Amino acid sequence: MPTAHEAEKQHTGPAEADQPPSMSSHAGAPAAPSRSPCCLCWCCCCSCSWSEGRRPAWRASGESKLQPLPSCEACAPSPEEVQSWAQSFDKLMHSPAGRSAFRAFLRTEYSEENMLFWLACEELKAEANQHVVDEKARLIYEDYVSILSPKEVSLDSRVREGINKKMQEPSAHTFDDAQLQIYTLMHRDSYPRFLSSPAYRALLLQGDPQSSHEA
Repeated sequence: MPTAHEAEKQHTGPAEADQPPSMSSHAGAPAAPSRSPCCLCWCCCCSCSWSEGRRPAWRASGESKLQPLPSCEACAPSPEEVQSWAQSFDKLMHSPAGRSAFRAFLRTEYSEENMLFWLACEELKAEANQHVVDEKARLIYEDYVSILSPKEVSLDSRVREGINKKMQEPSAHTFDDAQLQIYTLMHRDSYPRFLSSPAYRALLLQGDPQSSHEA
């Protein structure tokens, strides 16, 4: 029969699993809790129990910031703003309503993951807490970079190799090169189709007083 001391040791596992592992050496940071060796090679995409357990909590907080984008009821664009989206992709992406409309269009083309990845990178770059950066970087990798993810974004081998190296010591800018590549892809590929889409033309007509009067 196990002693009281042994029983106490047997129940330390779940508590340790709730702590994010230390993937980099930071001054004054506590030692990483022990856990079963798992995803040490980032080019391998095995699934570890730690990340699966932590995923729902992070997504709940992350999605609370991103979910308002699709409807964007509080940021109804003016006719001038809608027209400005055709001037440059930068203007579209700097507009909350523009991102919302473009994201809805990407969803119809089954490429919404590009916008989701870009938004996740923006959120990561705004994070200052290193432990949160480590956790979010891991989940961004699993959701959008892993070859096993259904939401994998299209990245070339050079950028992937760079991410694999940076994931050994994640920072808020681990995915900068990948984010730029996906931004460029959306700009060159999806953006022209968005401007000629019925969805964008409908937004233009909503702000056209003449068309509203005729209707």
